Amino acid sequence: MDILEQVARELELGEDENVVEAVQRAIAQGAAAKEILDNGLIKGMNTIGEKFKNHEVFLPEVLLAARAMHAAMELLKPLLIRDGIPSKGKIVLGTVQGDLHDIGKNLVGILLKGAGFEVIDLGHDVAPEQFVETAKKEGASIIGMSALLTTTMPSMKKVVELLKKENLQGKIKTIIGGAPASQAYAEEIGADAYGYDGSSAVECVERLTTRGSFEKPL
Repeated sequence: MDILEQVARELELGEDENVVEAVQRAIAQGAAAKEILDNGLIKGMNTIGEKFKNHEVFLPEVLLAARAMHAAMELLKPLLIRDGIPSKGKIVLGTVQGDLHDIGKNLVGILLKGAGFEVIDLGHDVAPEQFVETAKKEGASIIGMSALLTTTMPSMKKVVELLKKENLQGKIKTIIGGAPASQAYAEEIGADAYGYDGSSAVECVERLTTRGSFEKPL
């Protein structure tokens, strides 16, 4: 088995020690850091994400893969920085003000990191101003908002309005998700995308960062 295939396979299995060992071997064999990231770690996380989407694996398996990814990235980060390899994009993520639910948001964060994005997770009960100020400060191109309660959804609209007020709409894009959210609501408040689950959220973020335009989820 090719060493990068082994990295991907061990990550799919959530074997963090084996993933780290395989990454060390890949580095020793002269594989470029970006090659290890793209064709090993991200490939493995993409497979896990697809299996999760198809209900072939469940949250515990995703969490194990994410732990393995995190362990391997500790080895790769210095090499990626040295080689000047940028992340695919930076996203500010959080559950909106008044809402304390964050399981879905946490899963989206895991899958986004696995896809190669830098995630700034603000946690739950995040004020609209905090979303916007953090995105400005960190140079993030996307704000991701989650809600589980219909009563907290207006906070999503406030974030979009703040961006519009500061002439940042379009420069900083928005994606919403959570049980009460919908594509219709995203369009109503002027959000750029709606992710109906973790995998579709990643697909939307990929599209927003590569093509910069709103598209309906597949």
